[in-house]
Amino acid sequence: MASPAKTWPSREGFTADVFAKAIQRTLLNPWKIVPLFAMAQYTVKGRELLTTRPYVWKALRNLAALAVLGRIGAWLDCRAVNNGVSDHYDWNREVVVLTGGSNGIGRQVAQLLGERGIKVAILDIAPPTDTLPNSLRFYECDITSPPTIAEVACTIRTSFGRPSILINNAGICTGKTILGSSEAQTRRLFEVNTLSHYWLAQEFLPDIVAANHGMVVTVASQAGYTVTPNMVDYSATKAAAIAFHEGLAAELVTRYHAPRVRAVLVTQSFTRTALISNLTPEDTWLHPLLHPETVAEGIVDQVLSGQSGYVAVPGVVGWLSQRIRGFPLWLQHPLRCQLERLMRGS
Repeated sequence: MASPAKTWPSREGFTADVFAKAIQRTLLNPWKIVPLFAMAQYTVKGRELLTTRPYVWKALRNLAALAVLGRIGAWLDCRAVNNGVSDHYDWNREVVVLTGGSNGIGRQVAQLLGERGIKVAILDIAPPTDTLPNSLRFYECDITSPPTIAEVACTIRTSFGRPSILINNAGICTGKTILGSSEAQTRRLFEVNTLSHYWLAQEFLPDIVAANHGMVVTVASQAGYTVTPNMVDYSATKAAAIAFHEGLAAELVTRYHAPRVRAVLVTQSFTRTALISNLTPEDTWLHPLLHPETVAEGIVDQVLSGQSGYVAVPGVVGWLSQRIRGFPLWLQHPLRCQLERLMRGS
């Protein structure tokens, strides 16, 4: 399955993320702004410029401080979530278990890993409709059933290898109100989007912990930070998935003594998949409608790094979403009400 080519500046066009990344690579890049700051302060021409234009000095000083502090903060974040220890991944031997890999974002993740020859066991209720790369295998599995998961896991271990990476990607969305959803629909949503993370972890994590090597990727959603009318149940399941990731990362160190096991959280915004077929998501400069390839590339890049981390796509909206609960209530509530327009259906 050939993925659409990545166009400049991105598949989604010129967005806030593209602009923000350009700023990060230039004005907030310490390797570029600090030398300019030093030249302005320690060269004759630089001092002459600062004498005639003092505002340039202030701007360079502030940018240099922000760039250095930002880089230090990023290093501290990375060191903290990786527990200060490194690990090595042999991609010729690693085995990935990927849920929901037959379509959407999961299918793109499987394709990208398969192109690198990495072994991927796809768990889904229906097989992919296209030809799989040689290193990919499909296993029919109801991930809401622990006995079924155990049976499939046994088959994977004996015929494919012992999994070291678990990517909990499968998800569903109904787009219904609290009163408009049935008991069966609500239960199914929580079983697929939240409870399956526990059942899969309980099956595959013991081997990973015993080896003190591997990774658990939790694909949640930015909806887990921002609750929207007609999507309260979905947001609740994704908020629970975020809590699962955070708690798992802490338990790996404090309870299972496996500091080298990585935990990755993914929060993406609206993506062009069947999941949003009945919704009317916006497609704006700040909040673009994502292509599944864009999200998949973010996931795969993080997995291949062999490090714990946080993947937010798009990054600017993800940064804002994380902080919404810190906003005053007079901003939070109107914002949720305004988001109702995204959920009226097509």
